[in-house]
Amino acid sequence: MKFLLIEDNIQLAHAICSRMGFDGHVIDHAATIRDARAFSATEDYDLILLDIMLPDGDGRDFLKHHREGKKDTPVIVLTARSQVSDRISILDLGADDYVTKPFDHAELEARVRAVLRRRGGVSQTVLRVGNVEFDPVAGTLVVDGTALQLRNRELRLLELLINAPGQIFAKQKLVDRLFSYDDDVSENAVEVYIGRLRKHLKGSSLSITTLRGLGYRLEHE
Repeated sequence: MKFLLIEDNIQLAHAICSRMGFDGHVIDHAATIRDARAFSATEDYDLILLDIMLPDGDGRDFLKHHREGKKDTPVIVLTARSQVSDRISILDLGADDYVTKPFDHAELEARVRAVLRRRGGVSQTVLRVGNVEFDPVAGTLVVDGTALQLRNRELRLLELLINAPGQIFAKQKLVDRLFSYDDDVSENAVEVYIGRLRKHLKGSSLSITTLRGLGYRLEHE
């Protein structure tokens, strides 16, 4: 999944990106509200991790503006404020959860998983299509009763395709979803992951079709 982290503490941001990246998530990092708005205006994220005290303003203003824009992206607030009134105001503005600083990274990861499980939509439940079972949160794929080992980006690619069967995904769209802005990759990288995923899906009821000049589409037999 792709997350936006809004945090001006560089050391903490690097730690969060490293931990989340280890689980296969793609993280874009913004250190200011200005950068965060630029990111969110051009990308659709599965989750936002939002600090409150930022160099150019209050993260709650970003949250308020985000919700007023009718965006339902789950938001977990990272805050050093522990007073009940502060936590209530954060939730009232539309945050899905909050973590009080300093926090254990294991707790943050658990809250991320919990928010993603609570989020409505099929992308947060075990998907069963034909002889394929896929759990995007747990990161597991079973084909015809056999559990398969997929690399992180292979899992994330399958997550994108399986949640929109029949939809055409252009190569550049997949690059944007699978990699962060800091990653130096070309569209050829997508071809590599598509090829690997096809091998894993061999013998399943799912197949990935190439539409020349357009992109890729997941189809169910």
